[in-house]
Amino acid sequence: MDAQENPLSDAAALPDLEPATRRIAALLGQVDDSRLDGPTPCPDYAVRELLGHLAGLATAFRDAARKDLGASTAVSPDAALPVLDDDWREVLPRRLQEVTAAWRSPDAWTGMTRAGGVELPGEVAGAVALNELVVHGWDLARSTGQPYAAGEAELRSCEALLAPAEDGPKDSPEGGPDDSPEDGSNGDSLFGPPVPVPDDAPLLDRVIGLAGRRPDWRPGG
Repeated sequence: MDAQENPLSDAAALPDLEPATRRIAALLGQVDDSRLDGPTPCPDYAVRELLGHLAGLATAFRDAARKDLGASTAVSPDAALPVLDDDWREVLPRRLQEVTAAWRSPDAWTGMTRAGGVELPGEVAGAVALNELVVHGWDLARSTGQPYAAGEAELRSCEALLAPAEDGPKDSPEGGPDDSPEDGSNGDSLFGPPVPVPDDAPLLDRVIGLAGRRPDWRPGG
């Protein structure tokens, strides 16, 4: 396949992480310290751990895009509870900008890379990064009582990635059909077994259900 035939050779055709990272950055401004110990749709995470996870995944997928395969890309996301650094209000928005910029390079989407200790093609890693940002952005919005919406192109990418195993194997550092236990769950506290959602539900709700969340989740609900 020559460059003209490869859709990843056209930077304009590459998925853009900026809408997802921009939404998360906007949500951060409404997260005061009183919310940090509140619950999230991730059962093992309070808001502070969710924010720590966002900071860690932004760093890991930034480095995955750059093919800088060091410590940040080597550790599974469920190896330990994330720790939220005191300077997160300055660091996390910067990390979100960095991961956006890194995945704007066509080279990020080619060859092999690593994230969460999993070796995977660049184009898959980019799709996983987008899914992480979209789903955990929803987690943060729900946990802090804020509205959330995502674009159709982003949601279609997430839907394809999270589709059941019979729709095709997926490699994912968050777990997936390739490394699922026999009970069908993905073995990850962040993305659990799919939650049934009506076929005519909004696309966002269907994606959230595929990610193991109840679309009607609320703190204390």
